[in-house]
Amino acid sequence: MVKRKTANWIRKSHRYLGIFLGIQFLMWTVSGLYFSWTDIDDIHGDHFKNMDYQPTAFSGLMAPSSLNVPKGIKSIEIRDINGQPYYWINKSHLYNALDGKMKSSINQDEALYVANNYVKDELKVADVKLIEEVGKHHEYREKLLPAYVISYQGADNLKAYVSAIDGKFQTVRHRDWRIFDFLWMTHTMDYEGRDDFNTAVLRAFSLLGLITVLSGFILWYISSPSLIKLKKRLKIKR
Repeated sequence: MVKRKTANWIRKSHRYLGIFLGIQFLMWTVSGLYFSWTDIDDIHGDHFKNMDYQPTAFSGLMAPSSLNVPKGIKSIEIRDINGQPYYWINKSHLYNALDGKMKSSINQDEALYVANNYVKDELKVADVKLIEEVGKHHEYREKLLPAYVISYQGADNLKAYVSAIDGKFQTVRHRDWRIFDFLWMTHTMDYEGRDDFNTAVLRAFSLLGLITVLSGFILWYISSPSLIKLKKRLKIKR
């Protein structure tokens, strides 16, 4: 039999660990439920996008090798910017694919053109602005800056992001995505960048959670009336 003093210590440890970890356990449960009950395509905002959009096919383009690209061409993509073809070369510079002129950035009208290709026609623009820097917790993080933010009317608070540097449609963000993002942060416990599963906080809480569960099993083992009776019967038989 476990001594009463030891049993009380285990019981207190279990109780206080439960109180300390309870809020995080609740957040893990709530976020897990939300993740399992939501459609990830809706979170990505596919229901706001023009999924039938097909990129424009251009002809008569100049040869990329004829462009005066410093250090040569390592990568190349085609961009449709306001109906004009552009080469995005080496992930750093835009060149007009018809006359070879370099373009430093796109303007607001060109950003709207790009966004209109990728979002549904019925969405109405409420505001457009240029952002040049964002914080670690911003919804448009770890993507090309500066960028145009196109805000749309409606309760979903939809925003589309188009890079001002390469003229590419980057992403959309909306109310449900922001809820998902917040719950994802509480789930991973990465309060800096959201996606790091190796934070010291998460590791500590995981270990404490395991200790809490094991202490619960120990409490059941040492305090279960059925087990106590069984142990007494086995002693008598001996």
